[in-house]
Amino acid sequence: MTPLYLLFEFLDELVFGVGEVAWPLLRDDLHLTYTQIGLLLSLPGIIASFIEPFIGVLGDVWRRRVLIIGGCFVFTVSLFLTSISMSFLILLVSFILFNPSSGAFVSLSQANLMDSDPNRHEQNMARWTFAGSAGVLTGPLLLGFLVYLGFGWRGTYALLASISALCLLAALRYLPPDKVTVPSLPSMKLVFDGFRSAFSALKRKEVWRWLLLLEFADLMMDVLFSFLALYFVDVGRVTEAQAGIAVVAWLAMGLITDFLFIPIVDRQKDTVQFLRRTAFIELVAFAGFLIIPGFIAKLIFVILVNLFNTGWYSILQGRLYSSLPGQSASIMAIGAVTAPIAKFFPLAIGFLADRFGLGNAMWILLLGPIALLIGLPRREESPLSLVKG
Repeated sequence: MTPLYLLFEFLDELVFGVGEVAWPLLRDDLHLTYTQIGLLLSLPGIIASFIEPFIGVLGDVWRRRVLIIGGCFVFTVSLFLTSISMSFLILLVSFILFNPSSGAFVSLSQANLMDSDPNRHEQNMARWTFAGSAGVLTGPLLLGFLVYLGFGWRGTYALLASISALCLLAALRYLPPDKVTVPSLPSMKLVFDGFRSAFSALKRKEVWRWLLLLEFADLMMDVLFSFLALYFVDVGRVTEAQAGIAVVAWLAMGLITDFLFIPIVDRQKDTVQFLRRTAFIELVAFAGFLIIPGFIAKLIFVILVNLFNTGWYSILQGRLYSSLPGQSASIMAIGAVTAPIAKFFPLAIGFLADRFGLGNAMWILLLGPIALLIGLPRREESPLSLVKG
């Protein structure tokens, strides 16, 4: 079933890739402010952080297959609603639906993939990340092609909803049944026991470490990518076509390096030190990106930024799964503890950008590599120590 799970991740990141490049189009069409964009990037995630814990716990103690299929259905509905949005409010509702449905559909599929081979978490996460990179890169190309044909961003989201509907049919037919027999409806005791088991993991410092580092590392990945097109247009003073080139270059580099990282992760004896070295280089590269003017110079530096965050998500997420043996889906539940903090960053950037300019607000993202340099353990730790914490 690995190809099916990777297909789901490809679709999820395809949607993400389209959405992040479409921000200039959405802003102009719906007359959005930076603060509204910040709300669209933050509020749905904050709301989802109160819903996804229940999804994650149920994914461990109840019918994970039902949750994945139900999530795919709502995922499809949210994409269709986005395609017909005529105002900020409708778009916000569609995004609020999208976040928890993506959690049920895609995050639980990731949990199934991790459960398929508990001894190769980081390696399977590398494959998962590559599938996502392929989706993110395809997104801007798809949007550009459909905009060129005259379908615009609305037609693109309508097509994405259609693809999601096909994935729903594939899930109904090919998703394997759950291995355990459970009641048709989850009982309160079942849910309570699931929450108690999930949140008992928060007593271990290693779980906290990987949770927090994942959220801060994302500042140099998805959060940066969310503002990349707007940054090039509004701060770099380039055309939308040039901004598109920068985004595609970022994505192409990510696809190549994520593919090359699959065999590399097997040969890494100390992935913690790998993260530490790349975090320091990332700190320098991103500062250079913000300081040095000119389209070509910024393009070179943003490619370097993308190059040196290779493997961050695969390693950190793999470490988190390894610290929670037998509780793969519960990662969604305990992740809700740190998710509101992480979702605050896009809102903060949008708020500060309206008042001090986007170029100044982007300096917040340096907290990503700084957090890795401070928070990573000083030495490689054994799997047993990860569990005992």
